[in-house]
Amino acid sequence: MITLVGLIIALNLTGTNRLSAQTVWLDQLDLSVATQGYGIPKKNKSIDGKVLSIGGKTFERGFGTHAESSLFIQLDGKATSFTAHVGIDDEIEGHEPAVEFIVYGDNKKLWSSGIMHLGEAPKPCSVPLTRVQKLELVVTDGGNDNYYDHADWADAKFETTGVNTFVTTNPVSSKPYLLTPSPSAKPKINSASVFGVRPGSPFQFLIAATGDRPMSFSVKGLPSGLQIDPETGIITGKLSKAGTFEVSLSAKNAKGRAEKKLRIVCGDRIALTPPMGWNSWNCFAGEVSADKVKRAAEAMVKSGLVNHGWTYINIDDFWQNHRDSKDQTLRGNLRDEAGNILPNARFGDMKVLTDYVHKLGLKIGLYSSPGPWTCGGCAGSYSYEKQDAESYAKWGFDYLKYDWCSYGGVINGMPGNDPYKVASLSYQGGGNLPVAIKPFKLMGDYLLQQPRDIVYSLCQYGMSDVWKWGNSVGGACWRTTNDITDTWVSVKNIALAQDKAAAWAKPGNWNDPDMLVVGTVGWGNPHPSKLKPDEQYLHFSQWSLFSAPLLIGCDMEKLDEFTLNLLTNDEVIEINQDPLGKQATCVQSIGELRIYVKELEDGSHAVGFCNFGLEKVNFSYKDFEKLGITGKQKIRDLWRQKDIRSLNTKSDHLLIDVPVHGVLLYKFTPVK
Repeated sequence: MITLVGLIIALNLTGTNRLSAQTVWLDQLDLSVATQGYGIPKKNKSIDGKVLSIGGKTFERGFGTHAESSLFIQLDGKATSFTAHVGIDDEIEGHEPAVEFIVYGDNKKLWSSGIMHLGEAPKPCSVPLTRVQKLELVVTDGGNDNYYDHADWADAKFETTGVNTFVTTNPVSSKPYLLTPSPSAKPKINSASVFGVRPGSPFQFLIAATGDRPMSFSVKGLPSGLQIDPETGIITGKLSKAGTFEVSLSAKNAKGRAEKKLRIVCGDRIALTPPMGWNSWNCFAGEVSADKVKRAAEAMVKSGLVNHGWTYINIDDFWQNHRDSKDQTLRGNLRDEAGNILPNARFGDMKVLTDYVHKLGLKIGLYSSPGPWTCGGCAGSYSYEKQDAESYAKWGFDYLKYDWCSYGGVINGMPGNDPYKVASLSYQGGGNLPVAIKPFKLMGDYLLQQPRDIVYSLCQYGMSDVWKWGNSVGGACWRTTNDITDTWVSVKNIALAQDKAAAWAKPGNWNDPDMLVVGTVGWGNPHPSKLKPDEQYLHFSQWSLFSAPLLIGCDMEKLDEFTLNLLTNDEVIEINQDPLGKQATCVQSIGELRIYVKELEDGSHAVGFCNFGLEKVNFSYKDFEKLGITGKQKIRDLWRQKDIRSLNTKSDHLLIDVPVHGVLLYKFTPVK
């Protein structure tokens, strides 16, 4: 017979069992909210979809990811421990990845693996979690960028107190919202207010204007040698002598007329404002073709981007023939008998292509390397620099991106006089200043000898502090960092690294933090940008504050409403195109909030309140003197294109309300 006391004990034991430890495997949770540098989060598989394998040991369960990676898990104090085995997946044999696994609990570091490399045995991870509310699993780059950083949280599981699952979260909002107001039906001219050209070079300038069509264009004070097409607004011709010419642009439609001053500077410097346009790599990578380039140009016009100042259509790698591709469209002689470079079968007659793009009012760019091979293994310019510069000019190109790539393999000459002994990628020598300068000066000198202006973009990833000498080799812009990816960590790290180069930015000399990763990107594997909407607003705002070249990397035929709205805010673009040419720097940090200030030609300041943290920023700001802003000011919200208020910096405060990974972009204008 069961006594009353026995029954009570039995019931209590049953309740205890209900709250006893349970195992919750990481792969049972929703991993799709994780952010990572490449690919998509994988359950029980590696990034490439294979069995998880670390240091020769395989695992049936786990989370396959790629640095930089982050996953938030809401524990609410109901987990007692987390265990796993971590390491780099064996599937990327032949590369040299490095990562570090880190576990954060309530924003405090609880455990880290230290830097791990390919082939190392899986490292056990064991972390007590009593009372931890929110956990973050992080995989960082190990210090050599995140190439091939395939990382595994293998056999990862939680011991819990009476729960059988957890919610995974992402603190950044994923809901898109539009900020840029629709343009007026009345004409508005959005072109840059200064334009540089060299004497004798072909002149082409499109008056970019929004408003209902049809629209007619005219120019007052146009110097001799130039003429305008009143229907298209394209100014062409040549200026034979150096000088500065102040002209007045006009656009007229049935709703009204707009005017804007333009300063034409004919001298020794071009790209007096940062180049704006599109580049094929982040969208098509090695699948680019003349047809895709033409369609991108057409889309730039049809979408209306051309009316906001977007100008260049730039072909990246894979327009040349390839060293060993099995793709027949990439096979063929690299050069003709005279040593002139040959486009591959996808492109054919380059002059036909450039003429097509020019007739649309746009300009067009090309890509090469100072080494024998491009990064992708196509023909480079090594030992043919003069011929290539002449070919680019003869074909009618306006822009050249020149990428270090294989040059590291020939800094001491061609080994065995055989280019096929040189790897397509070698960064050797880039940190040695004379070595770094040599190939870029060689091509730069030849470009300056051509009878047309070619914007020269140096792509050597910031080695040897290129911003200090890029101008001396004829460069107009230069990469300051390694390649960008459409991840928050990539954009954040690149943005925070720009201040060191800011002092060297000026008209005709621009620091390039790489292309915009918005819209449908994917390097041949198209997908919507992994950046959340607020992250994209911050990304575009910062590139504008940085006076950076604005090169869209997405599929121009797949512009969604959000992306088009993002790329057509004329007041934000105007900050980028300000003729003073100053680059913003971070002048104040408050926790994870960084405040960037950019001086503008009219005496006003553009200010970006940039939230790099995981908590919303909301407070009353008053330290205007730290921003270099004093007196009475009118404040305008540039994304929303509306005045916020006027204030006196000595006595007034400004409410700052910035979302996670978001931005407020304001213009402060002195009030007389």
